[in-house]
Amino acid sequence: MLEARNIFLSYGNREVLRDVSLRLASGKITVLMGPNGAGKTSLLKTLNATLAPASGTVVVEGKSISELSRREIAKKIAVVAQENETRFPVSVIEFVLGGRYAYGKSFGWETGDDRRIATECLRLCDLDGYQDRLLNELSGGERQRVVLARAIASQAGILLLDEPTANLDIAHQAMMIRLVRERCSGCGAAALVITHDLNLASEFADDLIFVKSGEVVAHGSVHQVMTPANIRSVFGVEALVDRSPVGEGRRVTLVF
Repeated sequence: MLEARNIFLSYGNREVLRDVSLRLASGKITVLMGPNGAGKTSLLKTLNATLAPASGTVVVEGKSISELSRREIAKKIAVVAQENETRFPVSVIEFVLGGRYAYGKSFGWETGDDRRIATECLRLCDLDGYQDRLLNELSGGERQRVVLARAIASQAGILLLDEPTANLDIAHQAMMIRLVRERCSGCGAAALVITHDLNLASEFADDLIFVKSGEVVAHGSVHQVMTPANIRSVFGVEALVDRSPVGEGRRVTLVF
């Protein structure tokens, strides 16, 4: 559904992505991991055309993303970003309805169907009763759930999520992952998730990518990538890796 081919990206004289390629497939969750400053967020922004690469291309459903309008991109790609502050007062329902703008509507002119979809997405994200609250008055975790509701309301087939569980308690982390999994398995969406939680990634990733200093170090299944040698190489720490007591995932124990 989405493919990055030989992406190079620089900020001034500093190269932040170097020959990065990946493919997001329908029904699959790809997890992107690496230390701070590895280029993960920059790659995500490149995948939805917020940043333009110095070279290489991003292809969405067979067409270069550079050929698509912002409205077309919004229909195909939804983003859950780390930064979710707004510069002006906006209610939760207005913000979530913003995910429907690609279908030709704007704030205040939404259809009944748009409002029904937005309300259902709030319910899925455990946000019943939040419709009229202001986004900037919510906690970080509550805002993160609102941003996810907006992404789901867009009905986009590609989800890009930058540390979506960072501000969430355990129950809402589970809810977040379940909703992403349901979008992939039930609706055929493709997801790219950035996280720092090795054990969480081990449980829900279909494909795993380790990056360091702007380059892909390892790419494959959890069993292939989540190894002591790769963790040592990418994160600079020692770890024991064995089978998770739940399911077929990996369990990572740091050695101090």
